[in-house]
Amino acid sequence: MLSYPKLHIFLCPTNFVGIGNVAERIFAGKWIAGARIEDALRRTRQLNALGMSAIINHIGEDLTDKHDIADAVSTNIRLIKEIKKAKLRASVSLKLTALGLRVSRAMARKNYSRIVVEARKRGVFVWLDAETQDTIDDAISIYEGQVARGGVGITVQAYLRRSGKNLERLAKRKAVVRIVKGAYSESGKIAFVTRKDTTANYRSLMHDAFSHLKEFTIATHDSSLIKEAMLLNRSHRRKVTYAMLNGIRNGYAAELAEQGNSVAIYVPFGTRWIDYSLRRLREESHLVLMFKSLLGG
Repeated sequence: MLSYPKLHIFLCPTNFVGIGNVAERIFAGKWIAGARIEDALRRTRQLNALGMSAIINHIGEDLTDKHDIADAVSTNIRLIKEIKKAKLRASVSLKLTALGLRVSRAMARKNYSRIVVEARKRGVFVWLDAETQDTIDDAISIYEGQVARGGVGITVQAYLRRSGKNLERLAKRKAVVRIVKGAYSESGKIAFVTRKDTTANYRSLMHDAFSHLKEFTIATHDSSLIKEAMLLNRSHRRKVTYAMLNGIRNGYAAELAEQGNSVAIYVPFGTRWIDYSLRRLREESHLVLMFKSLLGG
C-alpha cells in the first residue's frame, strides 16, 4: 500500500489544531462542499447552473452513538426538505453504518426507511452507498425492501469479486444501480487488488448493466470507460448518468453535460471529513487526479 506521510501528518486529527482553516480551504474548497447543509446546497446550485445534478452525501460512517445516529437521520431529512424547497436537481446518498447498522440491522432499516419515506413525499431520489464487504448483504436486503416503490438506488463496487452476482440479483428486482470502483481495502480473496483487474471488472459490470438494467449510473473518471459506455448506449438506449467526485475532472464532466449527457457530481459535506479524505487519498486511481485538482487541473 502506498503511504503519504506528509499528507497523513497534515490530516491527522491530533495535528489539526492551528491549521484547521488551511485544511478547510483546501478540502472544502475542492473535494468537500463544507461543513453545513448550506454549503452542499450552494455547490449544488453551481452544478445545476452548469447543467449537472448533485449526489449529496452527509459524511459519516461506523457510528455507534445513538445521538450521532439520530443527528445523521435528522440532517438527511432536513437536507431532503431543503432540496425540495430550493427546487434543486439533487439526490441524497446514505451509508447504512451512519444510520445505525453497527448497532443493529433493525435500527439501520428503520432509519433508512424513515428517510426514504420523507424523500418520496418530496420527489427526491435516495442512493444507498456501498461500504465494506461485511455490510453488503445487509445493504442489499434493506434496499430490496424499498425498491418496488421506486425512488431509490444502490451502489455496486467493481473491486469486489462478488459484484457480478450482486448486479444480477439486483437486476431481477429492477433496481437502479450506480457502479463505482470502490474505496475500501479488502483481502485478495474478496476483492481485486490491482487497478487493471478492478477496471476489467468494472467494464464487465458495465456491459451487464447495459444488458439487464434500464437505468443506471456510470461513476468513474476514466474517460475510456465513459466513451465505451456512450458507444454501448447507441444500441441499447438506456437511461445512463455519468458521475464523478466533486472537484475531480469536473471540467470534463461539464463538457459531457454540454454534449447533452446526464451528469451528476458526488458532493460530500459535514464535519467528519478527515477519514473520508484519507480514504480517497489512499486510492491509487484517484491520487494523481486529486493532486491535479488541487493545482486547478
